[in-house]
Amino acid sequence: MRLKKKVFGLIIFLIISYFGNVKAQTYQISLLTCDPGDELYMAFGHSAIRVFDKIKGTDYVFNYGTFNFNTPNFYGKFAAGKLDYMLSVSTYADFISTYANEKRGIKEQVLDLSLEQERYMVEFLQVNYLPERRFYRYDFFFDNCATRIRDAMDLVLGDKLVWSEDEMNETDKSFRDLIDEYVINMPWADLGIDLALGAVIDRKASNWEAQFLPDYMEKSFAKASIVGDGPTRPLVKETRVLLDFPKQNSQMGSFNPYWMFWAIAIAFTLITYIGFKRKRLFLGFDMVLFFLLGLLGVVVFLLWFATEHSATQWNWNILWAFPGHLILAFALLRKQPKAWVKKYLLAALILADAAVVFWILGWQSLHPSLIPILLVLILRTNYLYYNLEKYRTLKA
Repeated sequence: MRLKKKVFGLIIFLIISYFGNVKAQTYQISLLTCDPGDELYMAFGHSAIRVFDKIKGTDYVFNYGTFNFNTPNFYGKFAAGKLDYMLSVSTYADFISTYANEKRGIKEQVLDLSLEQERYMVEFLQVNYLPERRFYRYDFFFDNCATRIRDAMDLVLGDKLVWSEDEMNETDKSFRDLIDEYVINMPWADLGIDLALGAVIDRKASNWEAQFLPDYMEKSFAKASIVGDGPTRPLVKETRVLLDFPKQNSQMGSFNPYWMFWAIAIAFTLITYIGFKRKRLFLGFDMVLFFLLGLLGVVVFLLWFATEHSATQWNWNILWAFPGHLILAFALLRKQPKAWVKKYLLAALILADAAVVFWILGWQSLHPSLIPILLVLILRTNYLYYNLEKYRTLKA
């Protein structure tokens, strides 16, 4: 009789354990990390959350990296840093199909969450998908499709989520170094980014901060653990490849700012040499140069002072691409430029030299292709400063 009771008790225990386990596995929640693409907006990869309901059979992907092109004044808001991104939801099949068409790989990390944690995560995503909650003010470095997921995990798991010990330590890379890894073969995009973003991104990033990049967040998830909820276990219980495509050996195109700017520098050097020999100024070239640098300076100024972008502040490109160069370009149209022009040329020369010093001291990293442009600016401001009055009565 006792044996029967023990057997019966064991059967009951196994049945309860079985159904409890089934219940605990209602959801499968995964981090999806997508490979970079060929276009600039795809260059840094992408992160999303997959929620597979094993009972209902539904399979959805929650995506924080979407925005609405129909937003009024879309481009103005984007430039001003006032464009809101949103959480969107698509079926897993549609998500996979999109990336398959783009030939971009996807890796999945299945998270080892408890029943309570799974429910909390699903509830969190559902609440955040409400119309009044789904929009957020996008920040490329600190509030994007990857960091939103990381912060959600922190909220859901609380102090049970333990990142690796080195997560808060600095990497040996600055924010600029981190993004350069992804645009090295997109020289014009790389140049544009370096022109737009200021010295604030030249500080070293911690491993935690580097999670704004999906690849780095994937690595951090792989090293994280869950504690205080049963035995300590890795956050990720399974990693698998959903889509895989051969890596393209992309190379920098022949039309790039490096050779183009050096060609301009050589041309200005020849113009200056010929002008010195013939006692000519050739001011037409300078007017074009200062006009373009002045326009660029206006953009740098507006990004620094007239937007909500945090990464465009303290941009010392403004030392050589200065808005006042626009005024100088028109002032050089006069046959006899006013007296202030010479003083301005000296100031422009000093500012260009200061930009080089700031670069050397590491206060801001400038794009390497700008070396010839800075040399041209130093050469021409110096040449005009000493020769403008001397040759101003001659035909420029």
